[in-house]
Amino acid sequence: MNISASLATFVHMYKIVKPIFFSMDPETAHHRVTGGLRSFSKIWGAKSLLKSLYTVNDSRLEREVFGLKFKNPVGLAAGFDKNAEYIAEMAGMGFGFIEIGTVTPRPQPGNDKPRMFRLVEDEALINRMGFNNQGADVAAGRLKQLKDREQLIIGGNIGKNKMTPNEEAVNDYIYCFNALFDYVDYFVVNVSSPNTPGLRDLQEKEPLKKILNTLQELNNTKAIQRPILLKIAPDLTDSQLDDIVEIVTETQIAGVIATNTTISRANLNSDPTLVEEAGGVSGKPLTRRSTEVIRYLATRSNRSFPIIGVGGIHSAEDAIEKLEAGASLVQVYTGFIYEGPALISKICKGLLK
Repeated sequence: MNISASLATFVHMYKIVKPIFFSMDPETAHHRVTGGLRSFSKIWGAKSLLKSLYTVNDSRLEREVFGLKFKNPVGLAAGFDKNAEYIAEMAGMGFGFIEIGTVTPRPQPGNDKPRMFRLVEDEALINRMGFNNQGADVAAGRLKQLKDREQLIIGGNIGKNKMTPNEEAVNDYIYCFNALFDYVDYFVVNVSSPNTPGLRDLQEKEPLKKILNTLQELNNTKAIQRPILLKIAPDLTDSQLDDIVEIVTETQIAGVIATNTTISRANLNSDPTLVEEAGGVSGKPLTRRSTEVIRYLATRSNRSFPIIGVGGIHSAEDAIEKLEAGASLVQVYTGFIYEGPALISKICKGLLK
């Protein structure tokens, strides 16, 4: 059986097993899938099989963005591998880069369960995880032990602990920056999750400038600097997006990730009792808005800084639309869950066409 036929078989298999996973609580399904993938990868030849099925190697896919060379422009968004546990397994899925986190200085359990919900009719998720993670030091320890990164770019998405007051938030970002510095290729400052009370207040101009300027000053003391990006919400107004352009220019950070999940519930068709659950929406309902934000930022900034586009990418066409709107790279998460592991190779092949 050739590779194309094998891939088609695996795609068909995912369609068969997907209803089984979707019958489980989303968080339980996530752990079953990642745990199963880890076990499978330990079988002799399994990693090579996965790479042959899902990895598209072509120099035309390579991108150089904020001084880093990406083997392809499709990344795994933060939230899937919060604690840097599945880097090797996810690399076998064909990703060009993987973003771990969101990581906080101290371990924290996150919000009470259940805290993730599928909106199947909308091909979306609602999550209110609340930065559940094992802490920056644990993530750093795992990254330190990685044996072969195989040209894989790794980003560190950093946030503040729930119990840290906003006026002291900068110290949490400093801690995570220092803990992960030697083990990641770039940083993402997350002030846009809707699931930590008060966090989005840090998107306001002055507190945001304080955090970014402090990290940049710290970055400049290092022998080698790491690109610092800002992850923003899709719910910002045009005036707030203008502020983002100004802040990126003023602080000289490397770029922006657009966007995080949305608090909007507009035009959703799923069960109203699910739609009313608190948290951020990801997936197809975000496709249009995240692209609008990318296009607005790219236009207003005259493409003076790179943008990583994320939000509602379920096909090669979705990814291409974001790249044409002004993104330099893209990331997937919810689309990966709904469409399966073949999504990355489909996007890469779509780009090559």
